[in-house]
Amino acid sequence: MTPPHKPHQENQGSRRIGMGFGEFVVTIAIMTASVAMAIDSMLPALPNIGHSLGVTNTNDAQLIIGVFFLGFGVSQIFFGSLSDTFGRRNILLGGLACYIVGMFAAAATGSFEMLLVMRFVQGVGGAAVRITTMAMVRDCFGGREMARVMSYVMIVFMIVPIVAPSVGQLIILYANWHWIFILLGIIATILFVWAFLRLKESLPPEERLPLSVGSVVDGFKTVLTNRITCGYMIGLTMFTGVISAYVISVQQVFGEVYGLGDWLPIAFAATAGGIAVANFANGFFVRKFGMRRISHAALLIFTALSAAGFFYSLAGKPDFAIAYGIFTIVLMMFALIATNFTAISLEPMGNLAGTATAITGFVSTTAGAILGGLVGQMFNGTVQPLFGGFALFGAVTIAATLWAENGKLFTHPGDSPQLDPGAAHF
Repeated sequence: MTPPHKPHQENQGSRRIGMGFGEFVVTIAIMTASVAMAIDSMLPALPNIGHSLGVTNTNDAQLIIGVFFLGFGVSQIFFGSLSDTFGRRNILLGGLACYIVGMFAAAATGSFEMLLVMRFVQGVGGAAVRITTMAMVRDCFGGREMARVMSYVMIVFMIVPIVAPSVGQLIILYANWHWIFILLGIIATILFVWAFLRLKESLPPEERLPLSVGSVVDGFKTVLTNRITCGYMIGLTMFTGVISAYVISVQQVFGEVYGLGDWLPIAFAATAGGIAVANFANGFFVRKFGMRRISHAALLIFTALSAAGFFYSLAGKPDFAIAYGIFTIVLMMFALIATNFTAISLEPMGNLAGTATAITGFVSTTAGAILGGLVGQMFNGTVQPLFGGFALFGAVTIAATLWAENGKLFTHPGDSPQLDPGAAHF
């Protein structure tokens, strides 16, 4: 029997963080989106930056994106334990400060090598922001309420791929590339002041964990031996691979295979809009149907449609309307899966949410980006590698989910919170 929704949980979470529900969601969403902005706004400026800083090999300009990802991915694994010991707010403010320094220093540099160093610093700061904001959500909300908050956060987050490249393009039309970093630094400074004045600590001192080698090892052991967390972390890794493969391949698929030309940005924006709509719907329906019902159904639909697209493409190039329709639907399913899988993976962790977020983020971001890159490298002038990769990632995720749920899907319709980090271990 599905337990009734607790209407007071939203108020309890708001009181814990010291701000209203809407203000909290908007604050977390904008902070998360600002990190994504540091990636997407760079894309149109890469040639200008490379030319300005004397980069002879045009491919080297891609390091401006790659080094940020490196700093973002590698450092996540440290901030979880730090935030579990010193509190979310302290690490968040420190991360924002690091991010701000990196932005303004990058704007002032005249060396490509120093720019890359500052991009790494920005990535480290962005990782601290990501880890602490997700841990704050877990501190304040559980179960379906957590999934609901994450859905609303993802709506704002998905606006960034639509808007950010245009912002970067607009800046380099009227000013030089340095102003992109200046703008991002100003935004981060405003967020720092806002968090300092408005955001309270979400992890009370009595719930914090001592920082020692033993406690860190124990925390990692708890996370990595929890079947639910690990199973869904594998799924998150696969679906990071999904979105990475799509972003890497989309220009070639829409531009070369289907010849969209100037319509490509609109087509890309529309699929991103579909992801935002799916997240909004998830936030509305997750209370009624639960995280597992929605995400497991979406996973089966995603895998079946991807496999159908792959086999259909073996007979020749699918019509654009058919291929685009499949892409749009599977990406909407991706949104439902990624949001709910994140919430489910953190649910058993309790006050280890920081460590759990760090480990799942480190694994899923690093391995998922590699898997997505491999699919992108397989581009052969058709949609076969992308649909085939999607289907394979979906199949692996089904297997991992079955393992996590003891061989059954839809097994927890009430999404009862499992707050004992030692439970469901293997």
